[in-house]
Amino acid sequence: MTNQELHDLLSLDRSTLAADGRPEFNRLIFSRSPYLLQHSRNPVDWREWGPAAQEEAQQRNLPLFVSIGYATCHWCHVMAHESFEDDEVADILNHAFVPVKVDREERPDLDEFCMAACQTMTGSGGWPLNCFLKPDGTPFYALTYLPKEPRHGMPGFLELLENIAKVWQHKQDAVERNAASLMEALAQMAKPPQPAGQFNLATIADQASATLRKIHDPHYHGFGKAPKFPMPPYLLFLLHRPDAAEQKMALDTLKAMRQGGIWDQLGGGIHRYSTDQHWLVPHFEKMLYDQALVAYAALEAHVLTAESNYLEMADNLLEFVLSELTAPEGGFYCGLDADSEGREGACYVWKKQEIEQILGDEAPLFCNQYGVTDQGNFEEPGENVLFQALPVAEEPAVITSARQKLLQVRATRQQPLRDIKILSGWNGLTIAALARGAALTGNQRWLEAARRAAAFISSALTRADGRMLRSWCGTPSTIPAFLEDYAFLGWGYLELYQAEKRSEDLQAAEQLCRDALQLFTTLDGRLVTAGTDQEQLPLALSDNHDGVIPSGPAALAMNLVTLAGLSAMPEWQNMTEEILAGLLPSLIRQPISGLWLLEAQTLWHGRERR
Repeated sequence: MTNQELHDLLSLDRSTLAADGRPEFNRLIFSRSPYLLQHSRNPVDWREWGPAAQEEAQQRNLPLFVSIGYATCHWCHVMAHESFEDDEVADILNHAFVPVKVDREERPDLDEFCMAACQTMTGSGGWPLNCFLKPDGTPFYALTYLPKEPRHGMPGFLELLENIAKVWQHKQDAVERNAASLMEALAQMAKPPQPAGQFNLATIADQASATLRKIHDPHYHGFGKAPKFPMPPYLLFLLHRPDAAEQKMALDTLKAMRQGGIWDQLGGGIHRYSTDQHWLVPHFEKMLYDQALVAYAALEAHVLTAESNYLEMADNLLEFVLSELTAPEGGFYCGLDADSEGREGACYVWKKQEIEQILGDEAPLFCNQYGVTDQGNFEEPGENVLFQALPVAEEPAVITSARQKLLQVRATRQQPLRDIKILSGWNGLTIAALARGAALTGNQRWLEAARRAAAFISSALTRADGRMLRSWCGTPSTIPAFLEDYAFLGWGYLELYQAEKRSEDLQAAEQLCRDALQLFTTLDGRLVTAGTDQEQLPLALSDNHDGVIPSGPAALAMNLVTLAGLSAMPEWQNMTEEILAGLLPSLIRQPISGLWLLEAQTLWHGRERR
């Protein structure tokens, strides 16, 4: 889908359409989610998730087929093209299942639940995430991407659908056994961890550091081999460690990413991950949360080292957000697609001959600087992903001029789809990064952008009763915000307060934390993703594991630690102690998956000793 096509769909007069959207569309045409609108012309008769779909499944005695993805996801597009745009696949989905499309960014609770089912069954996860559920919402089978027909050792999606339809019709006992065993495994995951016995926080932190040293790539930096993600929680943890060698792992990783193809060397911003060990060939989507958190890590690196190159990194990322992901209303969009012109990376790659035609005499220097060769380094022969082949302390004027010329040409290409959905939580992360950057540099433009976004969330994404909403795309959704939204926006307000010491920012952060504790704490003391006033799935899961972003519980815990340090109110001291004690067992079990929580625990215990 192009940006113009999305605009046209969002602007469409829906009052004249049939209830099912036919003949031109399906029911998803009534959605405001860019991801769901991408599928609004599929022959699959998609529904949105909700009671109506479950009731229909119950009445027709059919399983729900729930397919979860997001607007900028490359493999979601591949499966859509191969299967969901195919009449043969659509026929079986429409007759043997009740098909449901879900935007994972709008419903992180449903995504988390189905992802846990998929990981339990298969040992892995990803998107598109496809889950087969009984009409009551109980999962019995799950998988990620499959091609329509068998390929490269992978089974075919069409054959799988046929098999599951037969099992549903003729072997209900097998469905029930699968569902029961899966729910039993998920119930074990949902149990609150046992209270912690004796522990030594320094030992836990050392264990986490030892794991990071073990998986750190000493040659190309980053963690693991391939694919490689930026992993800001790892970077921030290491930057705040007292050991210089551990700090160096984070600093070297930041430098390697800045020089690699994962960084958009022309237009700024960082892509979602590198498909190889060298940070060379990226998965080209650009997500708002990556820009915010990598910028925040770069700012912390600047604080640690006083080196200007880290400040340049943060500036590059934040200016990309302001120029490419900022809505006129003041909020920040979710991201840019990996694909354009029907393939991944088409907007970003170059052939040497093309560069020579555009730059003339400047071409040899530019190609030498950015690793451009006749052979290329991307999928098609001769195509180049730009990377910094040579380190440059200060960019020569001729390179700056060449970059601008190429950017002008790149702007004439079909641009990747911009997901113009605005999420409360991801905006909170970006507000935090902008405010932190403004506090360190005095950049008023960043501070004003952070304040505009905070004001937008406060007005457009807050109900009259004070309940925050999850998303906005031209109009606010009716989906209440989740724990991460409250925690991340609270972090944003705390950074705003520390930038300017306005009491209203501190009060906003305090209110968000109070609301979060009230809405997302269960009777057994767990912090869960969805609020007690929201739709309740078969199990309320508590995800305490950091991924590329901190977990909601960990982010809330860090906010409480910060509030306890800023305020003398006993409320925050007591609540911080209680929440940290409840989360500690999960940290002891898997330190590396809870580094944000580990930082919060370490800060808290340091204050206690003082």
